[in-house]
Amino acid sequence: MPTNWRLSHRREALGARARIIQEIRRFFISGGYLEVETPLRIPAPAPESHIDPIPADGWFLQTSPELCMKRMLAAGYERLFQICHCWRSGERGRMHVPEFTMLEWYRASSNYTELMDECERLIRALAKGAGFSNKLSFRGEEIDIASRWERITVRDAFAQYGGMAMEEAFQRDIFDEIMVESIEPRLGRNRPTFIHDYPACRSALARLKQQDSSVAERFELYIGGVELANAFSELTDPAEQRARFESEAAFRVSRGQAAIPLPENFLDELAGMPPSAGIALGVDRLVMVLLDAQTIDDVVAFTPEEL
Repeated sequence: MPTNWRLSHRREALGARARIIQEIRRFFISGGYLEVETPLRIPAPAPESHIDPIPADGWFLQTSPELCMKRMLAAGYERLFQICHCWRSGERGRMHVPEFTMLEWYRASSNYTELMDECERLIRALAKGAGFSNKLSFRGEEIDIASRWERITVRDAFAQYGGMAMEEAFQRDIFDEIMVESIEPRLGRNRPTFIHDYPACRSALARLKQQDSSVAERFELYIGGVELANAFSELTDPAEQRARFESEAAFRVSRGQAAIPLPENFLDELAGMPPSAGIALGVDRLVMVLLDAQTIDDVVAFTPEEL
């Protein structure tokens, strides 16, 4: 009889998780992507007000491999993917653990709409390869991943679900509240949803839309009300990126958060990055959705409390 019942009980879920990760690798390698590994401890992450990095011997544990992978794009690598561990302080709950697994991929000469298409192909392919149906059962609802996925702008989502215009939500300083309480739970209920064209002030590393500079070429993917991925057409202007980082860093300090140094090497090399698009997808959450798991604890080998 195993002495660790919880760990033994996860055997089936961890087997499915392994198959899913194998299918992720198969998809990208067959698509001409190079799998890379970048350092987990870095001198400076991208400053973001909603993410607190964990200090590690004077540097930080990565919150994302984003900056290193973009430096590789600037050095001439055209298609990259990585499956790695990331860390974010204070994140613990049914959908969060402070150390989690992230899939990130980047494409040169691409944009965010092409990433939406590729994201659809990826999840359909890995679901099929790992033995799942095109119709997922998650939290009592059936979600059809074979049909055309929904695409809705943030502005339209506020009109449809938020009960007010996006601009009014900003004026009343309740944008995030409306997103979390009224909009996000309704996304991806019967089919996956891409919500896109986020306000520029919520898109620190994304390129602004040429037709409407008040919004950025950014999207998030939701399945069953769960956020799975965040993506955008990349900002490649070093001066604009520095200004956004400085603004975000100042905002962090104004809220009493710890100051974070700017990633100078990334900013120095950004001018060499071609037009590109990149996406971060939470592997743990994807496994949760595919397995209809109740919490993230059900799909990881160890929770923090069990270590």
